Amino acid sequence: MPEQVVFWKWISPKMLALVTQTSVYHWSIEGDSEPVKMFDRTANLQGNQIINYRCDPSEKWLVLIGIAQGPPERPQLVKGNMQLFSVDQQRSQALEAHAASFATFKVTGNESPSILISFASRSFNAGQLTSKLHVIELGAVPGKPSFSKKQADLFFPPDFADDFPVSMQISQKYGLIYVITKQGLLFVYDLETASAVYRNRISPDPIFLTTDASSVGGFYAVNRRGQVLLATVNEATIVPFVSGQLNNLELAVNLAKRGNLPGAENLVVQRFQELFSQSKYKEAAELAAESPQGILRTPDTVAKFQSVPVQAGQTPPLLQYFGTLLTRGKLNAFESLELSRLVVNQNKKNLLENWLAEDKLECTEELGDLVKTVDNDLALKIYIKARATPKVVAAFAERREFDKILIYSKQVGYNPDYLFLLQTILRTDPQAAVNFALMMSQMEGGCPVDYNTITDLFLQRNLIREATAFLLDVLKPNLPEHGYLQTKVLEINLVTFPNVADAILANGMFSHYDRPRIGQLCEKAGLYIRALQHYTELPDIKRVIVNTHAIEPQALVEFFGTLSREWALECMKDLLLVNLRGNLQIIVQTAKEYCEQLGVDACIKLFEQFKSYEGLYFFLGSYLSSSEEPEIHFKYIEAAAKTGQIKEVERVTRESNFYDAEKTKNFLMEAKLPDARPLINVCDRFGFVPDLTHYLFVNNMLRYIEGYVQKVNPGNAPLVVGQLLDDECAEDFIKGLILSVRSLLPVEPLVEECEKRNRLRLLTQFLEHLVSEGSQDVHVHNALGKIIIDSGDNPEHFLTTNPYYDSRVVGKYCEKRDPTLAVVAYRRGQCDDELINVTNKNSLFKLQARYVVERMDGDLWDKALSPDNEYRRQLIDQVVSTALPESKSPDQVSAAVKAFMTADLPHELIELLEKIVLQNSAFSGNFNLQNLLILTAIKADPSRVMDYVNRLDNFDGPAIGEVAVEAQLYEEAFAIFKKFNLNVQAVNVLLDNIHSVDRAVEFAFRVEEEAVWSQVAKAQLREGLVSEAIESFIRADDATQFLEVIKAAEDANVYHDLVKYLLMVRQKSKEPKVDSELIYAYAKIDHLGEIEEFILMPNVANLQNVGDRLYDEALYEAAKIIFRFISNWAKLAVTHVKLKEFQSAVDAARKANSSKTWKEVCFACVDSEEFRLAQICGLNIIIQVDDLEEVSEYYQNRGCFSELISLMESGLGLERAHMGIFTELGVLYARYRPEKLMEHIKLFSTRLNIPKLIRACDEQQHWKELTYLYIQYDEFDNAATTIMNHSPEAWDHMQFKDVVVKVANVELYYKAVHFYLQEHPDLINDLLNVIALRVDHTRVVDIMRKAGQLRLIKPYMVAVQSNNVTAVNEALNEIYIEEEDYDRLHESIELHDNFDQIGLAQKIEKHELLEMRRVASHIYKKAGRWKQSIALSKKDNLYKDCMETCSQSGDRELSEELLVYFIEQGKKECFAAALFVCYDLIRPDVALELAWMNNMIDFAFPYLLQFIREYTGKVDELIKYKLEALNEAKAKENEEKDMVAQQNMYAQLLPLALPAPPMPGMGGGYAPPPPMGGMGMPPMPPFGMPPMGPY
Repeated sequence: MPEQVVFWKWISPKMLALVTQTSVYHWSIEGDSEPVKMFDRTANLQGNQIINYRCDPSEKWLVLIGIAQGPPERPQLVKGNMQLFSVDQQRSQALEAHAASFATFKVTGNESPSILISFASRSFNAGQLTSKLHVIELGAVPGKPSFSKKQADLFFPPDFADDFPVSMQISQKYGLIYVITKQGLLFVYDLETASAVYRNRISPDPIFLTTDASSVGGFYAVNRRGQVLLATVNEATIVPFVSGQLNNLELAVNLAKRGNLPGAENLVVQRFQELFSQSKYKEAAELAAESPQGILRTPDTVAKFQSVPVQAGQTPPLLQYFGTLLTRGKLNAFESLELSRLVVNQNKKNLLENWLAEDKLECTEELGDLVKTVDNDLALKIYIKARATPKVVAAFAERREFDKILIYSKQVGYNPDYLFLLQTILRTDPQAAVNFALMMSQMEGGCPVDYNTITDLFLQRNLIREATAFLLDVLKPNLPEHGYLQTKVLEINLVTFPNVADAILANGMFSHYDRPRIGQLCEKAGLYIRALQHYTELPDIKRVIVNTHAIEPQALVEFFGTLSREWALECMKDLLLVNLRGNLQIIVQTAKEYCEQLGVDACIKLFEQFKSYEGLYFFLGSYLSSSEEPEIHFKYIEAAAKTGQIKEVERVTRESNFYDAEKTKNFLMEAKLPDARPLINVCDRFGFVPDLTHYLFVNNMLRYIEGYVQKVNPGNAPLVVGQLLDDECAEDFIKGLILSVRSLLPVEPLVEECEKRNRLRLLTQFLEHLVSEGSQDVHVHNALGKIIIDSGDNPEHFLTTNPYYDSRVVGKYCEKRDPTLAVVAYRRGQCDDELINVTNKNSLFKLQARYVVERMDGDLWDKALSPDNEYRRQLIDQVVSTALPESKSPDQVSAAVKAFMTADLPHELIELLEKIVLQNSAFSGNFNLQNLLILTAIKADPSRVMDYVNRLDNFDGPAIGEVAVEAQLYEEAFAIFKKFNLNVQAVNVLLDNIHSVDRAVEFAFRVEEEAVWSQVAKAQLREGLVSEAIESFIRADDATQFLEVIKAAEDANVYHDLVKYLLMVRQKSKEPKVDSELIYAYAKIDHLGEIEEFILMPNVANLQNVGDRLYDEALYEAAKIIFRFISNWAKLAVTHVKLKEFQSAVDAARKANSSKTWKEVCFACVDSEEFRLAQICGLNIIIQVDDLEEVSEYYQNRGCFSELISLMESGLGLERAHMGIFTELGVLYARYRPEKLMEHIKLFSTRLNIPKLIRACDEQQHWKELTYLYIQYDEFDNAATTIMNHSPEAWDHMQFKDVVVKVANVELYYKAVHFYLQEHPDLINDLLNVIALRVDHTRVVDIMRKAGQLRLIKPYMVAVQSNNVTAVNEALNEIYIEEEDYDRLHESIELHDNFDQIGLAQKIEKHELLEMRRVASHIYKKAGRWKQSIALSKKDNLYKDCMETCSQSGDRELSEELLVYFIEQGKKECFAAALFVCYDLIRPDVALELAWMNNMIDFAFPYLLQFIREYTGKVDELIKYKLEALNEAKAKENEEKDMVAQQNMYAQLLPLALPAPPMPGMGGGYAPPPPMGGMGMPPMPPFGMPPMGPY
């Protein structure tokens, strides 16, 4: 959608309307939908401000509303334009209207609701102002009743001449139109007739937004202040208002019917009576059906319709009434019952089903009882809807749906007689009873019947299985309180069904039953394992456990796991005593299973006690794999050996790692098993080979020796051979044994064993045999070499030619026999350490020197030349004199020289090198050696360096020169660099090391190289010779150091030289720094013309930075040139300020238009008292909220108050004037011009920052203005406090009354009471009347009572006494007593009873005025203290009051006592009067007795006549009622007989071939039957009630 949205609105929870300049779109928020164009805007809405968009509920009609400027002759009256669009017709209509809304309305005779649109307009045409409201129907269907167009005038008051409608809402609930105008007027019109109902202003502020409040039939509105208003109808008063104030009775009735409102009852009843008297029963029925709040839907109305005689051929009025009610909605209870009685009598229950399905009837218990006579299922539905719980439960019980009883009872919270229900079910269906009992047990709050009671019900009928099933289910939680029931279910099953009990116990679901009792029963039932599980005494367990023939072995083993260690061992011992062979397997299995609990040692001890090695063997066999105890493994080996398990012994000795090898070896040797393999395993694994060999040799088991060496472990053959040699075995056997394994035999240990015993020659044949087979084993050749050395058979040949022997081993062997042979062996193996040691030890230094030189090994040289070597000098002499002169290898010479250097022997090295290099040897011209000689001299003897430099030519000059510099031999280094033409390095030596700038300059002039001049220039720069350095840089043409040159020139202030240098640099590179510094240098030497010329030429200078730098260093003229050139008006302005050019500064600031610039210029002008220019700047600053305060403070700090106020006053007229300006001006007025403050506040109250101005007024103590501000800011609490605290200035009675009613802190009310009491007591009642609804009257009275001024607020207390507050009542009563105003006192007591009645009565019962005492008597009577009241009345001879009090008391005894009192006082007339006043209380016999005894029969005779007349009348009424009841019963009986006879007669007239006729009211081809005699029920009418179809 490319167009810009100008208005948007939600038209439904999922649809958004978007209005653009040309079109209207609808955009659904569901999915990824795009906006859909609905229509284009018409021409009348072009240029309009869109204020609303609406659509009807079907979204078929759309309306867009906009406003525009009014006509030229009255532009202040806003013009309204409306576009109405039909989605179906795709057409638009342009109308003049300000507000519009859609509504639905049901037109009489039209089934479909009509769509209405109402719109309001206000226009100015031909000098006339017209305001109209229109209501028209949209999309009327031809041929059907439609809504006639309505219109009405909108009457605007004169004060609202330019007001116009901004919104319209229609209440579907009441059928009212709400028109809301911009200035807060509300017009209310009736939708149907467009009649005006109400008009008032609901908001003092403009309203700009409204929305429907459908739930309350009103609307919400938002005004400019942000208040959210809710306007709706006062349901209690609108109908009386319309009927009384507007005198529109028809509208009042329609409103009451439409909104179900009170107030029109009399009108509706009157209209109903009129219609009924005119026999307009249909209209009367419709009126009754629509009567507001159902005032006519009563039994009296039904009785009226029933009483109307039925005319032949017409629908009975009663059916018309019911039919009308059904079309309108739901019938009430009485109506539903009466209609259902008619339908049931006709046996048309399908109509009832339909009505119930449509929720047309109100379900009651009576209706269910009626329907139950024809349909139980339908009656159940009615009972459920009517919540007739007992009837619902009874119905479910009849249907045998017991589960539904519990569900329903839970839903409705009913508690039926569950025990009775369970007994009833149990008689017919035990399984259903079980299910019912289980459902009861699962009810929330617990089972309503005790589990034990339910169980007894089952057991009384011998239903063991059912009782068990119930108990097993309910006892699943396994609670302690169910222990008795658990025992009970197990007992009955152990006696009757032991297998069931066994299954229950096996399930383990119970744990709180009587275990000893169940254990005994289990033992009797033969369930021994269960008995064992329940017994807790050892004798009982021992008695039962021996029955192993009847106990499953695995269960018995598991039982042992439940016993303690001691008891388990006791039981195992008993089982072995009873039957060792038979129970051994169980004991072994038990020991295996619980060896950790019982203890392995205890189990072993048990088996050993009964000498059962077989048991021990089987037990330990299972435990062996998890045990690492040596004793366990040994006992297993022992048991296996004693039971003949040789293979197992062999396996364990071979695989186990945990038995005691020594102990096992000794046991096996003692056991002398025929098979020696177990012993071989032990000895071989644990190193007892000599013992094994000795055992086998002594016991003549040589074949096991051969087998062990050849097959088991040939590696141990040397040990076997050694032991055989010790046992003096024959050499032939030993040689044969050795040759039998040959290559498998380890040579080294064999040689070691033979060498230890000096029998090495025994191996000569074996070794030669191995060599002949091509063996390269070093041990073979070592042994053979040792034999040759000992025999002296040409050992040098062997040592030099044999490549396989170990030089260290053989050399070591030769050291004591012949050191030269050892040297030969060591040289061959390069055994450096051994060779050094043997040559040092035997003074063979020449051999050592040759070996070291030839080896060329750095590590060896380090060891030989180490200072710790005491033979180092002898070695060096031999190296210098013999070894090196003999050597022709440069590498050997190099290695030796390097070794000398590493060993730090410079003097020896110099001596050696001079001999080699300077004495015309083969290495004289060697480059490396010449370098080494010079370097060594530099390090060891610097005095020789210059000589070597002059004599030698083939060395590395640059490197040597650097080394010389490092060694501080600067002249030698200069000579080297100079010799090799390294002029830059040479001049660096002069500058950096010799520190002679003069020699460097001289050297530079001699060589004339730019690089040299560059170095000289740098040195001069470092020395501070800036001018000379610049000249040298120019000679060197070196522009690389311009940064250092610039810094040095600035420090030395030689800007003329710097200009020349920078001009040279600019020719070589374009650097911003260079150009910038050049401008700065021009400025420093005051060449402003050159600056202007330079910046006009192409350059790369950073002019902004240069200008800032010039400004910072106060070079303002130069800075002005730069800033003007780069158009930096802000900096130019402040530069002008520095130059005191204020007008130019203002012009520049105007171009810069920067807040910061304006402030700088403004402040400068203020400081210079240029207030005109300062005001120009200030006006541009104060429009920025953030800068306003800073400007104000600046002016005030300098005392420029008038100028600042003038500035702010000028700022009020600015287009961008904001709240801060108005507020700051108010603060300034408060501080410096208080006389103008109030006028300013009133003029601009809506544009002020009131909290800030409040603080200012508070600081300056302007209390009147402060109060006004608090009121404007809705801070009514603070306003009231300020008025009271500063009343001389701030108090105004009318204003205070307006404020105090709006405060939130209720304590302020009482503070206000104190305030008025002290300062304005004459107005306190006026104040209290205003706040009467908000204060605690008791507290007010207390305040005045403490002040002693109760009489002062008497008018207030009279006004609020209607609230019946104790403190008010008592205070007024006290005043009335003091004033002796008994009439007011009596009235107060009669109307307001909330006070201490007895206390007041006691206070005035002795008052001197009779009327006061009479009031006390009245109080006693009201308080129920009849005797006190009567006694007080008797005392004052107020006999009438006495009689009235007795009558009201209802106390017969008091009344009769009063009669006696009158007789005693001789008051016969009072006696007669009392008989009538207390007529209902006095017993006739007592009255006659007193009169007869006291001769007052004449005075009692009127009473007697009245009494007899009353009782005869009652008897007559009873007789009449009895006769009428008999007559009604007889008439009803006759009617029933007539009806039956008529039906029978009708049935006899039908032909047999025809189908059965339809019931009355049914369709078909037959004529309807005649009316039922006496019932008043003709065929059903064609309207009002649905036709009764066939069943």
